[in-house]
Amino acid sequence: MSDHCHGGGCGCETPVRLEQEEHGGGWLDHWPLAVCALLTLALVLWEEGFDRTIAPWPRFLLYLAAYALTAGGVVREAWRRVVRFDLFNEFSLMTVATVGAFILGEYAEGVTVMLFYCIGELFQEAALNRARRSIAALVDVRPRLATVVEGGRAAVVPAGEVAIGSRIRVNPGERVPLDGKLLSERAEFNAAALTGESRPVAVSAGDTVLAGMVNGANAVELEVSSRFEDTMLSRILKLVEEASERKSRLQHFIGRFARVYTPIVTALAAALVILPFFFVAEYEFGDWFYRGLVFLVLSCPCALVISIPLGYFGGIGLASRNGILFKGSNYLDMLTKVDTVVLDKTGTLTKGNFKVIEVDHADHVSREELLAAAVAVERRSNHPVARAIREFAPEADAGIAEVSVTEVPGRGLKGVADGREVLAGSTRFLQEAGIAFPEKLAELPQTVVAVAVGGAYAGAFIIADELKPDAVAAIAALRNLGLRTVILSGDRTPLVRAVGRELGVDEAVGELLPDRKLEKVKKLQLQGRRVAFTGDGINDSPALALAEVGIAMGGLGSDAAIEVADVVIQDDRPSKIAAAIQAGRLTRRIVWENIVLAVAVKVLVLLAGSFGMANLWEAVFADVGVAVLAILNAMRLQQMRLDEVSRR
Repeated sequence: MSDHCHGGGCGCETPVRLEQEEHGGGWLDHWPLAVCALLTLALVLWEEGFDRTIAPWPRFLLYLAAYALTAGGVVREAWRRVVRFDLFNEFSLMTVATVGAFILGEYAEGVTVMLFYCIGELFQEAALNRARRSIAALVDVRPRLATVVEGGRAAVVPAGEVAIGSRIRVNPGERVPLDGKLLSERAEFNAAALTGESRPVAVSAGDTVLAGMVNGANAVELEVSSRFEDTMLSRILKLVEEASERKSRLQHFIGRFARVYTPIVTALAAALVILPFFFVAEYEFGDWFYRGLVFLVLSCPCALVISIPLGYFGGIGLASRNGILFKGSNYLDMLTKVDTVVLDKTGTLTKGNFKVIEVDHADHVSREELLAAAVAVERRSNHPVARAIREFAPEADAGIAEVSVTEVPGRGLKGVADGREVLAGSTRFLQEAGIAFPEKLAELPQTVVAVAVGGAYAGAFIIADELKPDAVAAIAALRNLGLRTVILSGDRTPLVRAVGRELGVDEAVGELLPDRKLEKVKKLQLQGRRVAFTGDGINDSPALALAEVGIAMGGLGSDAAIEVADVVIQDDRPSKIAAAIQAGRLTRRIVWENIVLAVAVKVLVLLAGSFGMANLWEAVFADVGVAVLAILNAMRLQQMRLDEVSRR
């Protein structure tokens, strides 16, 4: 706690820095509060409990000593702000209220109000530090040292000094310090720090390994691919920190409300002291001055200004600990308003691990000729379907010397292999080229890559994808939340509809190019729908940007996903979409509980105070006590797990 009990004025502030030092060195730093509490308790018990009186001056000096133990920093900060013409701040208001109590001879109340105020501020700071630590725990998984291997010798150096291209060794059980490519043949890593999942991830030579992962049973070596400050984990930490600063509309409203509320209540306090002089026959200045002091204590909306950002930060922390990154608390709010979730199919609901299950070739073309032509052009593409064809017949094009290929977006590949034109893509691609093909291909519920050689149909590859294990549960969870679900895919309509029926979505539309997906999202919005679009963050970037909330699946290691989306799910589990929405709803509910509690109690005590039915003890509870209750409510999110949220 700082020397003025911490806080940021009315409004109080909640700056969040993941690597910010905490104030003070522990509870022993706050011994003046303990001494003040004991001294005040002793004085009150002596006077009230034992019915003993103390001479006026010694009594005043004893209470003044107790007051000085807690109020010194507050009074200094109040003066510092007043001379800068910042009149309506919590320090000056508390100073006026407690000094006013001393003027009226209510020493015990003056000391107790200041004591409770400082204890409340201490509690608020502890809550904020706990919120910081809940996210800063991610910082601790970034090893600061790396074992660099060079010339057969290993040396431990600071991770920040390791250059890209260096070779590093990670021993069993150690955390990976830097992003890199696996040089060893195979390995298993625990990625819980990044995805929230404790299941080991199998990695092969050449695959990317990210900082923060924990190595399995064997020592491995990596080739560093990014500097320490540019690792995916560092970017995630920066994203979460920035998210705490990107405020929701409700936070902006509360900030504006606080700036208006404090001057109004302060003016009412002054009016409550002055106006009755003109209208009340038996006007007693001390009585009405005391009522005004009650208003002053209630004029700082700390319960709102502190607990609401803490609630949102708790929601962001809950999600980030489980592999869901929100780019700001505004997106937590926006997810609660979504009524339609649009999903891409491949890579979002299906694994994207395509396998050729059947090959059909025309009578005039041999199977070998078909494979050679198809593999020759597909070798020039990075598409998962192209990879499946290459893996099915990796050496089939060995006899083809010259190949040139052009990609036709949303359709397929057009190329020339040893002087013959080759088309490989959707049946619509061949249809648009005027090439006839068997009608049965258009009706199959699998992915079909049709191939034409020399202007004639040569054959087709029937390719199957597999639904993700939790895809059915993911759609069921979204429907249970009352959301409409829509699949928009560039794949063939029969296949998309078959997947839609299996999953139980409300609508499934296929054969959509990226611009058509964009049009479909616009159409839903024109119908009054609030849309969350879920895709891979690359091909679907226009739709991700247009939707009220863009959710990128499998964002772990994807730069495009982090750049384009509003929410990034770091692994490939679609069930986390519903969990993210539920986390947003729970966060908003807790925030509104705090708003209703704070406003209701303050209004009741203000009304009671205006009629002389509330004292300073009750006023300080309505301010500090309610703030503590609201903070405790907000801190519930820091204790929850994602599976608990999903069941709510």
